[in-house]
Amino acid sequence: MALQPSLRPLIIAGSPNAPQTLEVFLDYVCPFSAKLARAIDSVLVPLFAPGGQYDGKVKVIFRNQVQPWHASSTWVHEAGLAVARVAPEKFWPFSVALFKHQEEYYDIPTSTLTPVQVREKLAALAASVVGEGKKSALLDHLTLKTTPNGGVDVTEDLKYTIKFSRQNGIHVSPTVLFDGLVANEISSSWGEKEWTEWLAKKVV
Repeated sequence: MALQPSLRPLIIAGSPNAPQTLEVFLDYVCPFSAKLARAIDSVLVPLFAPGGQYDGKVKVIFRNQVQPWHASSTWVHEAGLAVARVAPEKFWPFSVALFKHQEEYYDIPTSTLTPVQVREKLAALAASVVGEGKKSALLDHLTLKTTPNGGVDVTEDLKYTIKFSRQNGIHVSPTVLFDGLVANEISSSWGEKEWTEWLAKKVV
């Protein structure tokens, strides 16, 4: 349940001080992660929001789950982390938008693009969410400009998220943890009925 301060925008629902924690390990180019993301947005976010049934009781943390067998997975997660820096309050709205457009970043559609072109495409999508005025800042965070092998501005954030997954033995996306333990019963196909029944048993 640890989260370094620079990644606090990854708390996507509920109060940061809520005593119980739901951690969702999602990959932006995983279709099953997209299904779970839709449920998070339509079911969980309202339940944990101010005035919601579980207001102040549960927080949701987005965990970037890079799947390296998809070449674009690194680039899409870099984009999410760049938005977290440039427009922290827009991290989840951008994530929702990226999931809606995920097929554009699948293996075949990106196979004829350079990494620079993919990052530019992602910056354009992000700008549609955070505003065109922040597009240059987004691109700056996604530009290779240090040493020949030094990565981009958000590479250290990306390393943190990958190391966190590895040390906790997270392999597949999506994976959900509740209060630090893997909740294997949770399915990406869950809707409002399944989620509300499960939460009724789990939330103290």
